[in-house]
Amino acid sequence: MVFRKRRRDAKLAGIEGFSQKSGPGREKNKENLAFHKENLAFLIHNGYFHGLKIASGSLTSPSTMSDRLAEIVDHKRREIEPLIPREEKLRYAALERNDFRSLAASLDVGPERLGLIAEVKKASPSAGTIAEDFDPLAQAKKYEAAGAGAISVLTDEKFFQGRLEYLSRIRAEVAVPVLRKDFIVHKAQVYEACVAGADAILLIVAALGQDELVDLLECAHSCQLEVLMEVHDLAELERALDTEANIIGVNNRNLKTFEVDLKNTELVSEEVPEDITLVSESGIRTAQDAALVAGWGVDAVLVGESLMRADDVALAAEAIMAAGGGDGDTAPAGEK
Repeated sequence: MVFRKRRRDAKLAGIEGFSQKSGPGREKNKENLAFHKENLAFLIHNGYFHGLKIASGSLTSPSTMSDRLAEIVDHKRREIEPLIPREEKLRYAALERNDFRSLAASLDVGPERLGLIAEVKKASPSAGTIAEDFDPLAQAKKYEAAGAGAISVLTDEKFFQGRLEYLSRIRAEVAVPVLRKDFIVHKAQVYEACVAGADAILLIVAALGQDELVDLLECAHSCQLEVLMEVHDLAELERALDTEANIIGVNNRNLKTFEVDLKNTELVSEEVPEDITLVSESGIRTAQDAALVAGWGVDAVLVGESLMRADDVALAAEAIMAAGGGDGDTAPAGEK
């Protein structure tokens, strides 16, 4: 964790030359990434990571799409078939829109705090139903009142019980950026998201071929949408860095087992250039968890389930955002 933690420590100390979004270029970082991957392969092969013996297979490294993700993506491609003939009309409508809020700017809150993307979701494949009494608009307003920098809205219906109309209703009632969280596999969905009111979309590297990834990113940017590009391991990070992505999310959930390990953020964060906004996703349940990933240099966290279940959303959200000033040495929940 030398690269990002050194940058973060320098910010906290006010050292000149270490601005929040400046630093070594992507090409140098990609060289570091290649070197790191060679060392990592040796460590994994021998069962060691950062000097600690680990159980085989406990690191998140889905170099190919997991069976579960493949099932979801296959279903999504079939689900959107009726949408594709409308692509051109949606494109025209998307290009007419000009009222956008910046996700990256909303997450740039300085070294003492963490940016927060608070997620509205009723259910997930791993947790089942999260909120029986589900009011997406009321939840989003709680997030905004709590100071969240942005709101993520699940719009996948089959696996997360979301709806695109939730996003449109929320966007009309809040003043912060809104992210469409779905399995985006076609340009028609990008245009649809823009027309529905999204300010940003999620692109999952593991779900897309490289040409698809680049095309969808360029499509989003042509509509003035920002993109949170999600990776799970170093191989996916390398693919993300080969695009023009400027916001990268590290998902701590193993796509094959659905287990969560915050150490995934530590592993990947080391090789993320400073000019990229870095987000840690999944498994952030407590202020201690947030402080841990903050210590590894992330700029923001995406939190859903724990905030959806919180009795006091404002208190829980503030604890997470305030943890940005921590030193990252606190053990996460379950590891004390």
